[in-house]
Amino acid sequence: MTNSNVAIGFPVTHWKPPPFPHKESLEGSYCRLEALNAKHHTSELFDAFAQDADGLDWVYLPYGPFDSPETLREWLQEAAAKSDPMFYTVIDPQGKAIGIASYLRITPASGSIEVGHIHFSPRLQQTPAATQAMYLMMKHAFDSGYRRYEWKCDALNERSRRAALRLGLSFEGIFRQATVYKGRNRDTAWYGAIDQEWPQLKVAFETWLDPANFDDNGMQRKSLSQLTAPILVSTHP
Repeated sequence: MTNSNVAIGFPVTHWKPPPFPHKESLEGSYCRLEALNAKHHTSELFDAFAQDADGLDWVYLPYGPFDSPETLREWLQEAAAKSDPMFYTVIDPQGKAIGIASYLRITPASGSIEVGHIHFSPRLQQTPAATQAMYLMMKHAFDSGYRRYEWKCDALNERSRRAALRLGLSFEGIFRQATVYKGRNRDTAWYGAIDQEWPQLKVAFETWLDPANFDDNGMQRKSLSQLTAPILVSTHP
């Protein structure tokens, strides 16, 4: 018997654990995501990543930068062989590979999935294609039946933290001394969105991605942050 004065979680009665994601392509108007393939993608990714001459985009990742196509290919081959993390390559409308991202910490039993290992080349950063890539991954996760979509980053990575909020993932706290990478400490900032928020987030993304949201010079009329801000929640008691 359960004491009626003891707080417990709400019942989850009409939900079933989703399938483990497959590596199918995700199609958008600004980009396409396809399974990472070292043989096909190494050369283009190396050239795209090389535009970050100072290697600043690698600072908060546990690997990289790679000084040759061969070393990048070795890493991509290892990454592509895994199912968790499950890596995608971002392909532009011209068919060029310009970035990578992955699902990870994939836990169908609890309906939780994370997006991470995001490395967008300078050509992809701050473009509609970059936003659409994140939208496609979030949409695929929630449409597949996942209840929780996570984003984690080094707490010192302000750019990643701003991106999480812009994409509609709410700040949930900092795990102190969560890990060590590249010989240094990492406090990890956690962000998340849940299935109840997805319908509103979907509308926000699709409103922002609509060509009507951009003027003749390609400038946005309304920012995604404006559209997602009302959906963000505080998880603090």
